[in-house]
Amino acid sequence: MTRLQKIPTLEQKVSSFFNEHRIASKKPLLVAVSGGPDSVCLLGTLNALKKDFGFKLHVVHLDHQLRSKASVADAQYVLDLCHELRIPVTIEQRNVRVYQKEHKLSLEEAAREVRYSFFMEAAESIGADCVAVGHTLDDHVETVLLNILRGTGTRGLSGLQPLRRWQSSGKRLSIIRPLLEVSRIETAEYCRRHHLEPRTDETNRSLKLTRNRIRLELLPLLKNYNPDIVEALLRTAHIATDDIAFLEQTAYRYYHKITTSQGEAVIFQKTALLKLPPAIQRLVLRRSIEDILGTLKDIEARHIEKMMLLLTKPAGKRINLPYGLFFTAEYNRFILTKELNKLTPYPLLESEYALSIPGITKIPGWRIYADIVSKMEVGDGNSLIACFDFNKMEAKLEVRPRRKGDHFQPLGMKNEKKLGRFMIDARVPQLWRSRVPIVCAGEQVIWVMGYRIDERVKVTNNTKRILRIRFERV
Repeated sequence: MTRLQKIPTLEQKVSSFFNEHRIASKKPLLVAVSGGPDSVCLLGTLNALKKDFGFKLHVVHLDHQLRSKASVADAQYVLDLCHELRIPVTIEQRNVRVYQKEHKLSLEEAAREVRYSFFMEAAESIGADCVAVGHTLDDHVETVLLNILRGTGTRGLSGLQPLRRWQSSGKRLSIIRPLLEVSRIETAEYCRRHHLEPRTDETNRSLKLTRNRIRLELLPLLKNYNPDIVEALLRTAHIATDDIAFLEQTAYRYYHKITTSQGEAVIFQKTALLKLPPAIQRLVLRRSIEDILGTLKDIEARHIEKMMLLLTKPAGKRINLPYGLFFTAEYNRFILTKELNKLTPYPLLESEYALSIPGITKIPGWRIYADIVSKMEVGDGNSLIACFDFNKMEAKLEVRPRRKGDHFQPLGMKNEKKLGRFMIDARVPQLWRSRVPIVCAGEQVIWVMGYRIDERVKVTNNTKRILRIRFERV
């Protein structure tokens, strides 16, 4: 005869959560309590376990100002409950609709951002670094379906995670979900059994919210196709979580091998990135965004796919991403950054500047030295130094940015070449091209600084006077 397994109590499930994830801290533990059955159940179980784990509970409640008198009543309920349990509480109001309008978000997104920002502030004020929220198994399943509908990719299939980090303005808050393996039926039963009377949020019945439509319409419909749809979605989420964890570990190793950081920029070795499997490429790209922004909020699968598409494009292509990020392709690298201009070694050059010969000419970002030298003093291979046959120059010299139609005869070539084509062939990154100083004698380009001089002004055995020009960054 098979011995029946004892079903763990709700408190045992929550206790197992803390033991499994090794969550322990001497700091206060914030508990987000809305007043509904799930959050009230969460508070009740944590209060029952606080001696076992040494919890110092502190409740936080936010009035989103979305339900007028009902919101006020919710806040009063939470306040009374905390007084009864002798647990300190922080209650505040925030106007979510104003925030929604200012930031052009959906109501759900705006409420979430405002709520977690409040949690962050409350945590900072009392020295906490962790907040427990009342998301249940049902929320987990609904999130998986919601992510499928949004097309968030494999990561979306993993649904809600038991632990995550919320980051804002350089500050971090750990978010834990002790009820993630507990159903709403169980939380409601817990409240009934302990004679708690949680509040009911009537907006949970509104079909205007996508999550409510999933709960009230889509899930019941899917159960007609598969009565075990919840178990199937949970199984899918579990597999996706394991797969992503393995891929992320692999991607993490590659990420540090093929990227370098430069201020608020991540630079990828092009060849190395292109050799990686697409699944790893996606995770490496995601990691680069997180490194710069400190968060992946609002970064969706479609943004990563735009970056993936750029990997197949020629040098010079660029895409815009959220939060002012740019992802650009160059000849031997890809760059993700907020400030493209900082990735060029050349300062902005907007005007023409006459060169003093001999003498020193100062232009934005540069100091230029020009003098007449003997053959014994001709340079040392530095790309910022070039020598010319001064007698072959009939016009005054100047430094300027390139112009449309510029052409010259690159050293070693028999024919002239358009400057634009030369820069492409020389693999001058597109971001640099308008900034590379061009040294001219009248209309004749004699030096594309840092790259090539003109064949017709090179120093030969017959040169009588050698002009040496040297650029120095300032």
